[in-house]
Amino acid sequence: MTLPDRAQIVVIGGGIIGCSTAYHLARDHKADVILLEQGQLTSGSTWHAAGLVGQLRSSASITKVLKYSVDLYKRLDQETGLETGWKMSGCLRLATNQDRWIEYRRLATTARSFGMDMQLLSPQEAKAKFPLMEVDDLVGASWLPTDGQASPSDITQSLAKGARMHGAKIHENVRVTGFDMKDGRILAVKTNKGDIACEKVVNCAGQWARQIGVMAGINVPLQPVKHQYVITEKVEGLSSDAPTIRDPDRRTYFKEEVGGLSFGGYEPNPQGWTTGDVPNEFEFQLFDDDYDHFEQHMIQAIERVPALGNVGVKQMINGPESFTPDGNFILGPAPECVNMFVGAGFNAFGIASGGGAGWVLAQWVIDGEAPLDLWVVDIRRFSEMHKDRQWVNDRTLEAYGKHYAIGFPHVEYESGRPRIVSPLFERLKTHRAVFGSKLGWERPNWFAPEGMEAADVPTMGRQNWFDAVGEEHKHVREKVGIFDQSSFAKYEISGSGALTALSHICANDVTKPAGRLTYTQLLNTRGGIEADLTVARLADDKFYVVTGTGFRTHDLAWIREHVPEGTDVQIEDITEAYGTLSLMGPHARDVLEKVTTEDVSNEAFPFGHVREIDIAGSTVRALRVTYVGELGWELHVPIEAIGDVFDALMKAGQAWDIRPIGYRALESLRLEKGYRAWGSDITPNDTPHEAGLGWAVRKNSNTGFIGETALKSIADKPLTKRFAGFVIDDPDAVLVGRETILRDGKPVGYLTSGGYGYTIGKSIGYGYVRNDDGVSKEFLEDGTYELVIALDRVPAKIGLKPFFDPTNSKVKA
Repeated sequence: MTLPDRAQIVVIGGGIIGCSTAYHLARDHKADVILLEQGQLTSGSTWHAAGLVGQLRSSASITKVLKYSVDLYKRLDQETGLETGWKMSGCLRLATNQDRWIEYRRLATTARSFGMDMQLLSPQEAKAKFPLMEVDDLVGASWLPTDGQASPSDITQSLAKGARMHGAKIHENVRVTGFDMKDGRILAVKTNKGDIACEKVVNCAGQWARQIGVMAGINVPLQPVKHQYVITEKVEGLSSDAPTIRDPDRRTYFKEEVGGLSFGGYEPNPQGWTTGDVPNEFEFQLFDDDYDHFEQHMIQAIERVPALGNVGVKQMINGPESFTPDGNFILGPAPECVNMFVGAGFNAFGIASGGGAGWVLAQWVIDGEAPLDLWVVDIRRFSEMHKDRQWVNDRTLEAYGKHYAIGFPHVEYESGRPRIVSPLFERLKTHRAVFGSKLGWERPNWFAPEGMEAADVPTMGRQNWFDAVGEEHKHVREKVGIFDQSSFAKYEISGSGALTALSHICANDVTKPAGRLTYTQLLNTRGGIEADLTVARLADDKFYVVTGTGFRTHDLAWIREHVPEGTDVQIEDITEAYGTLSLMGPHARDVLEKVTTEDVSNEAFPFGHVREIDIAGSTVRALRVTYVGELGWELHVPIEAIGDVFDALMKAGQAWDIRPIGYRALESLRLEKGYRAWGSDITPNDTPHEAGLGWAVRKNSNTGFIGETALKSIADKPLTKRFAGFVIDDPDAVLVGRETILRDGKPVGYLTSGGYGYTIGKSIGYGYVRNDDGVSKEFLEDGTYELVIALDRVPAKIGLKPFFDPTNSKVKA
């Protein structure tokens, strides 16, 4: 078949992700699609995948993606006539200790929040479903009946046939050699069989996705890791519909395969393959068997299923799988190239994800925005630091080794640290800071009192830092604290078209005069919240934008992509040029007055304003804003001067017992005040009105902003979900998010975030209450509420206002 010289969309890679994406582009969008595969379909990692299909994740959207995969695999054979090998055998997850059991109780709560029926079984009930296993060491097991297994190659061939049936063209043995590009846009895909002009490219090249990305100047941070499993000869007494088993405390998994068992695992000492390019010729190939390395899984598997000690091994599979630094896959538009999308790095979940990932990625490619909240897998969660292949390798191997670790809350990665430190790092260490890491930045999570080890001790209950964070929280409420928030992402947007561009992108009114701040959301065309940030107007044609550390790449890419064409705008990322000190608490003004000659009274420097003030010989950009619900300023300091400014503030604040405060206290302070966190409380699935942020959306905009049409179309309709807060009195109950909200005994939603409010002495959670017939204030207030915490029902009170609101004089004056 001759290679066409043009197409609307070129998909690179003929594994399950590429074929699924091509299938959905052709079926759902009638797109003109060409799929290119350098060898034969499935010849990368798809053909040797184990084929376990689980659906539950901690994200509602990703769970929806995986549920879609199962629905597709069930019916695809009817459409294409090709079997997928789908078998809904159910999945047992085994627990051998109480922490794991609590994890499963929380998982079962999450599953029910997301509309799935996960049951908890006794050891004997688990054994009844898989009689060949030993259960003496079990506390119990979870059971998800709708999980199962499939044949990776069969699904892929069925998807490929379906894609062809809907008009897609698939070309095997065509190698991509580069791209013809102009101004960060791909004009044509170059191959060893000729060039193809196109509008968009989808990079689904699996373990080759990284080097394909480099050809277009984009970074795909993944690492091939050697993953081994064996397939045994026939096992006597093994049922053909035996459930799949995950035995995480022994780091192993099992599934039935042609009368035998297929089993493997995730070892704590994994073997990365290469930090260089993967050889193009590595098709339908495996590494040599490595029984020495696999022995740890063999021992654990035989202890769980003793019958394995008496059967032969039919085959060992030792092949590379693409893993990522955080264990989540990679989807979405590359920030460095306006028309390349990526679907790669599936962490051995490619088969479970394949159907759904292709569905959402196809929609994303066509619309230019994600159809769901896909932030946890968005390629824009990475940054420049992820171009360091050795760092990516080290962090990825750590993530692989923790694949089956117990999901304790608040656990931090350890490899590749410290990567980025603020100039205050050593100073904060002397205050006994315990650091966490966000997008490479070391940030103080909490400060250990004298006599206490300065380290996190993971647990499912109250953490070892609970009381210490409570003291920091109290300090900010009663005195004054200083936060090192230098990791904030910061951009300067300037030019004669800057105001026009920001008015188009921002939902709130940014036309205020110079010296004013605007808190605003950036919306998608559905009215969903794509970003949540602060815009400070420095001059008529110059703006300073501040957003969260983790959203640096995402928000910058969103702004750049949505500047109206032909507008005179310069956008500069100046994150490293400025450090940020947040001075917060009722005595913040007292401290600030001692270090500057400027008038910082409420009359001269009201809330929501920005001024340049002098501190310790440096010009500081001061933003009168708060995320803790107390009087405060964000002080944006030239990075080279931040040490001097910090020292001056600490010295001046001695009279009010000033002290540094960590991010965990910041979290508890914001929970009490009801401030929303993007990525959890507010997402692309939520509109400002649903989130209780309608006040931050301008009315009757003359210019029009992205999302305005969608908001107008639903303006007169009753809201079917609304953001609300909840408190519980039970002192031992720990809220972490995703707990089910019950209203009058019926599930109406789940928590998006949870924690503890030290001032009010109660656990606090936030989430959306849903009702198809409308969620009025009366509906919310008339219900009796409970939260389901690790399957236990706990009485809760709803709150539609902040649970703690300092007097106006503190915050506003």
